[in-house]
Amino acid sequence: MIEVTGLAKRFAMPVHKERRARARDVRERDGWFHALRDVSFQCAPGEVLGLLGPNGAGKTTALRIVSTALRPDAGTAFIHGIDILAEPLQARQRIGFLSGSTGLYGRLTARENVEYFGRLHGMAPQRLKQRCDMLFEQLQIHEYGHKRADQLSTGMKQKCAIARTVIHEPEIVILDEPTTGLDVMSAKILLDFIASYKALRIPLIFSTHHLHEVEKLCDRVCIINRGATAFSGSVAQLRALGGSADLYDAFVRVINEDQ
Repeated sequence: MIEVTGLAKRFAMPVHKERRARARDVRERDGWFHALRDVSFQCAPGEVLGLLGPNGAGKTTALRIVSTALRPDAGTAFIHGIDILAEPLQARQRIGFLSGSTGLYGRLTARENVEYFGRLHGMAPQRLKQRCDMLFEQLQIHEYGHKRADQLSTGMKQKCAIARTVIHEPEIVILDEPTTGLDVMSAKILLDFIASYKALRIPLIFSTHHLHEVEKLCDRVCIINRGATAFSGSVAQLRALGGSADLYDAFVRVINEDQ
């Protein structure tokens, strides 16, 4: 179970002698940029949560906090009852996190990259081999396992990064825009992979700008706008609140009403 309540995070704003005229962002005040002001959501075992929002809304900041890469200024976050603020190392062992970059070592092969991260997590050699074989088969990257990561296509790098993310069998999976830049076939393989986690009863959060992915996979949705939760609930509740069966229309209405 993932339970996030009232997350807030601010960053110092650079001082500019000249600033271009523009509409003032409500998150800018007193020399700080409040990237997150009040973000709350939850995701139960066997659920997939879609994290949505306009560019710059705060999605990546929220995911980095839940993954323990950032520490919030306020709020709480628990994974399976573990307070990630009080026990970040214990929480980190249970999390698989894919950031916006693949995080691969270019001079290692695809297989070596995944095995390396498995060893970092203390996996036994036999289990590590079994997991690698299974993931490379599931993600259809077996034939690329011997290639250096810097020679892989965007899609192959992303698949390899996904395998790296879950090699240690995490209890929580967090993916930041996993299908960005992928072709249709690669995206389909990744979406099917995400869907497989429902059967494993593992809570999974992923951020996306593609609402057809939400419609296909998600049980719950959290929409972040200007650093705060504008909606958190089921896909059916989003449609009802937005007054449209079309998720794109419902999403735009929620954002517009939150302005």
